[in-house]
Amino acid sequence: MSIVRTLLDAFWSPNVWLPPNVTWADLEPTEEVPYADYRHLMIPLPLALVFLGIRFLLERYWFSPLGISVGIKNTKAKKAAPNPVLEKAYQNKGKIKHKQITALAKQLDWSERQVERWLRLRRSQDRPSVLTKFCETSWRWLYYTYSFLYGIFCLWDKPWLWDINENWYSYPHQGITTDCWWYYMSSLAFYWSLAVSQFFDVKRKDFWQMFVHHIATICLLSFSWVCNLHRIGTLVLLTHDCADTFLEAAKLAKYANYQLLCDFLFVIFTVLWILTRLGVYPFWIIYSTTIDAPQIVALFPAYYIFNSLLILLLLLHIFWTYVILRVAFKFLAAGKMEGDIRSSSSDEVSEDATVTGSGSGSGNSLHQRTNVSKNAVSSNAE
Repeated sequence: MSIVRTLLDAFWSPNVWLPPNVTWADLEPTEEVPYADYRHLMIPLPLALVFLGIRFLLERYWFSPLGISVGIKNTKAKKAAPNPVLEKAYQNKGKIKHKQITALAKQLDWSERQVERWLRLRRSQDRPSVLTKFCETSWRWLYYTYSFLYGIFCLWDKPWLWDINENWYSYPHQGITTDCWWYYMSSLAFYWSLAVSQFFDVKRKDFWQMFVHHIATICLLSFSWVCNLHRIGTLVLLTHDCADTFLEAAKLAKYANYQLLCDFLFVIFTVLWILTRLGVYPFWIIYSTTIDAPQIVALFPAYYIFNSLLILLLLLHIFWTYVILRVAFKFLAAGKMEGDIRSSSSDEVSEDATVTGSGSGSGNSLHQRTNVSKNAVSSNAE
């Protein structure tokens, strides 16, 4: 036990987590100053289970009926006939090459076309229905909308929203208000629930990037809470929720086949994404943490970890911005091209997230525009 206590004391050393000459006793919550309590970081864990339960109920009794009411069918792909040999080859999860198909055809005394047809049916069998994706997206849209609106309500009368240097004045002796406490706890619970449900939700190409994003966000919120940097943390949350609401709304419009609305929402999302993730976030928030903060407060080891997590999120933003702009440029180029460009755009997105077909009688120009805008939303650049 003495070894464990020594390790814990070293880990929670105020020399690591707090500015010089500040101890944990100085930041004990009192009636006069309700400091953030590190023990409260356990609260989001059971709260995440509550979120998952609420999501299950909403998807079953609200989102699913709503999707059906707007014309989304819960159609399931035709099942492939049971075949242990092909099933084993399919479960390897790697892309099956032509040589493997030829070998499988000889082993089963089938034609290569029959093997390819079985594999195609098997892949379709694993794809979630459009209604399933509609329900998942509805949950995220509902949370991001709530979180952004609550964030505005929470921060509107806070001085650090209007003067970012208020994050550093009198730091770390800054209490947390009840509304900010709930803002943090609900956000942590939501990202914990996403980190768990991601393994059961629709699988997308950026699965691991999103997983890193969720873990980085949880670590960022937890670090800022322990170090009493919750003020800058609330600004990070508000900045991120702004664009996400419109991305999820655009996906909902796509699933419901409201293509013009999807296009409109995606344009708003793209503009907000660039303004907030590549404008406000690096040039306002990260600038403040790297340039302003060292001039006002004494730095400490945990500060560098916190700032590194902020920069990690920025790198993820740059990656997703590249994906968004690549699809946008293809959209612009499509307006000058003739013919169907689905073959060039299908590689840009996850096969599971692409909804193909937009009506054959619309003409080449509209057909190109519809396919690219659908793929743009399906790239899921969260």
